[in-house]
Amino acid sequence: MAKKKSPGATPATTALTRAGITLTEHPYDHDPRAASYGTEAAEVLGVDPHRVLKTLLADVDGRLVVGVVPVSGQLDLKALARAVGGRKASMADPAAAERSTGYVVGGISPVGQRRALPTVVDESALEHATVLVSGGRRGLDLELAPADLVRVTGATTAPVGRA
Repeated sequence: MAKKKSPGATPATTALTRAGITLTEHPYDHDPRAASYGTEAAEVLGVDPHRVLKTLLADVDGRLVVGVVPVSGQLDLKALARAVGGRKASMADPAAAERSTGYVVGGISPVGQRRALPTVVDESALEHATVLVSGGRRGLDLELAPADLVRVTGATTAPVGRA
């Protein structure tokens, strides 16, 4: 008999649980008027915005790539392209990002995506004991060790964020 998922389970929580990774769920009431999903999470949860990471998809030379950077900064597209051996990067079309990951914009998790994509986590994440990433829906962040995030996503680390 298959295990039942908890009502709040997402592909991200399921993938982390299956991988044996310790995580803490941080649900919060998402305000649809929030200007920035990641900044909203940091403020509502009372967490340093350098520890809250946002998941962004970019088109690098015609292929989708995931960049994971602190919500306190921005994704450096040139650095992301270099990190994956590419030449040119631009932000991915939101509809393409949703189709590829299976998540909605504002709730895209780097974990449990429909298709595994090359992923680069900003190296600053490794400076923290734990970081928070989207749990796969708006209003849910997951706290885990950055090394576990890198391991479960098969990511590389590089300086892809900028202030």
